Amino acid sequence: MKNISIRRNTCRLCNSGDLELVVPLGNSPVSEKYLTKSNINEEQVKVPLDLYFCNHCSHVQLLDIVDPEFLWSDLTFQTSHNPKLVEHFHDVANRILAFSPIEKKDLIIDIGSNDGTLLQCFKDEGYGNILGIDPSKEISSVANSNGVPTINDFFNKKISSNILKDHGPAKIITANNVYAHIDDLTSITEAIKNVLHDDGIFVFEVSYLLDVVQKSLIGTIFHEHLSYHSVKAMKKFLNNQDLELIHVERGPEQGGSIIGYAQHKSRKREVDNSVNRMLDLEREAKLDQPGTIKKMYKKLEKVKYELKSLIGNYCQDGKVVAGFGAARAGTTLLSYFEIGGQLDFLVDDNESKHYKFSPGDKIEVLPTSEIYNKKPDYVLILAWLHADKIIEQHRKFIEGNGSFIRVFPTVEVIRKSV
Repeated sequence: MKNISIRRNTCRLCNSGDLELVVPLGNSPVSEKYLTKSNINEEQVKVPLDLYFCNHCSHVQLLDIVDPEFLWSDLTFQTSHNPKLVEHFHDVANRILAFSPIEKKDLIIDIGSNDGTLLQCFKDEGYGNILGIDPSKEISSVANSNGVPTINDFFNKKISSNILKDHGPAKIITANNVYAHIDDLTSITEAIKNVLHDDGIFVFEVSYLLDVVQKSLIGTIFHEHLSYHSVKAMKKFLNNQDLELIHVERGPEQGGSIIGYAQHKSRKREVDNSVNRMLDLEREAKLDQPGTIKKMYKKLEKVKYELKSLIGNYCQDGKVVAGFGAARAGTTLLSYFEIGGQLDFLVDDNESKHYKFSPGDKIEVLPTSEIYNKKPDYVLILAWLHADKIIEQHRKFIEGNGSFIRVFPTVEVIRKSV
């Protein structure tokens, strides 16, 4: 199999070479590359999943970069299929419009727009001059058929210049989780500046490093997520790109996110108190010190030891252990904890994953109903963010003498009360 990754040796935000390994998760398969019976014997490449800390600007990042075409070209996930995400996008759209009112005719651009869900939220509010950009051919087609004009491509300077020529500058540009996925953040930021109206606003949402560290959110670490952002590092980066961070909000997405609002430096909107509040919070948490990130890794090592011992003992006793969740987080957990070979099967609600096999360990994914048919003794919750919901929805499994294993914040077995 051809090489699917490259490695950088400088910081993604400031280009410094003073980088320090803080979370060595080792080699891991690419998370969403599930196998079928027809290709199950094909070679699978594993790519390092190690986090590095920049001692110059404090940015935390992966240095090994998987080819974006390999990652995204066959993406089939549609944001509109996630009701909570749709609700979140409606809220985000309304907050943006309240923060920066525009006229109905003004252009709104969404980068990494998927099936157009966020843009549809603006459209529902009467703002019809919308445009999406997304690299997935299939998803872009869905968006266009749903009435959300979408360019099927990776956003870059050339695309932004074409948009400027054909549509004019944008008053609002959004990028949901894009700044976690892109390696060359300088180039994409230059492209954004190029098409952003002089009085426009750029709004980005990313998972928040402080939440990742404080909650040990290993499930957010996978090859698609190249960057783990803090307000301090992003503020400095944007400033170097002639953009100014003027407002920051925290949100619950992905276990904890931040939504940042930026403008051209030449614009005179005042920076509000939210930015300094977040900087103070990060300073108190010592988020700008590599030792803080390393402490998270020590916690992960403790969880790994406990979980391997627990599941190893169950298997020695002849117990059947399954896994719940066939998403990106599951691949990272199984690879790092080195327990995939001890799981009999996985279950997931996503029908597109059914009867496929997980990357790396090649564990078959079955419909969720199979935990009632096959009756495993234990089900390890890999969909860690949804653990409470899964346990609540499947009380019947527990009442039937099955047990769930929760991984975070501590390893815990949830079983029927005696």
